Amino acid sequence: MKGPWLPAARGGLSGPLLSTLRYGTPLPAPDGLEEADPYGDDLQLTLYTLYELHYRGFAEVPDEREWDPGLLALRRSLELRFLQALRSAVPVDPSADGALDALLEEPVGHDDTSVSHHLQRDGELWQFKEYAALRSLYHLKEADPHAWVIPRLQGRAKAAMVAVEYDEFGAGREEDVHARLFAELMADLGLRTEYGHYLDAAPAEALATVNLMSLLGLHRALRGALVGHFAAVETTSSPGSRRLATALRRMGAGQAAQRFYDEHVEADAVHEQVVRHDVVGGLLEDEPELEPDVAFGVRVTGLLEDRLAAHLLASWRDRRSALRVPLDAAA
Repeated sequence: MKGPWLPAARGGLSGPLLSTLRYGTPLPAPDGLEEADPYGDDLQLTLYTLYELHYRGFAEVPDEREWDPGLLALRRSLELRFLQALRSAVPVDPSADGALDALLEEPVGHDDTSVSHHLQRDGELWQFKEYAALRSLYHLKEADPHAWVIPRLQGRAKAAMVAVEYDEFGAGREEDVHARLFAELMADLGLRTEYGHYLDAAPAEALATVNLMSLLGLHRALRGALVGHFAAVETTSSPGSRRLATALRRMGAGQAAQRFYDEHVEADAVHEQVVRHDVVGGLLEDEPELEPDVAFGVRVTGLLEDRLAAHLLASWRDRRSALRVPLDAAA
């Protein structure tokens, strides 16, 4: 299985890494790590590239580099900087229920800060295409990062997590795998469907939402936060998907485009209850000390989604693209 091509560098961290991966040269000591913006393009692209070695890799990179000690050391340094920034940005919350309940409350003015509300109400097709291109970095690997937590759970939490993941992977039917449904949505919108195709177009805000899943999924110590992230995604998915499906119908998109979100309206309404009561509930029954970590996962998911929404809406309201390169120039 051939992976995507390596992206273009965005600075002093990603440049040396990409040169090392592309040409097999020695990896130099990271330059400027302490000064790098933890939410910035350079650090986020570097982290994304390193994480991708644990998914499908890259066409130019030997599979053996996945466990290269030098690359793992660099990844850990970047992770610590990113994680420190995330922990500093959200309040300590001892209640997982409180964090999840907050997701169900839409504050006054939320319509003006929500991408799905904007697209449903008065978004344009070119904006939805940009949104789909950016979301493809996750949706074409949908459910993969969360699968890493399965061997770290037990009993009720594990059984419920597997049940939800089974649905995400099509319940045994290839044609119903959610990643495939999203590829069909992209094709319906005239977008390229190759895995990782729009990486060069994605700003740091989009990369960070995917990097968070990889960070939490790859570390057993962060299993509680990964469950919190999963619960946050499932809690907000159904109402958001309903709005996005409505937006696509208003824009005249085809049935393939609409099907992805229609599927999530129904499925995730059920998943929300299973995840909250059995995955989160089962985990905290077994390991109650992880409750602050679950709440952290919920809170930090909202933080990064809000940052991405702010970027998208600010760009679109100025009538400019939210992408780093135009859709037709993304390689």
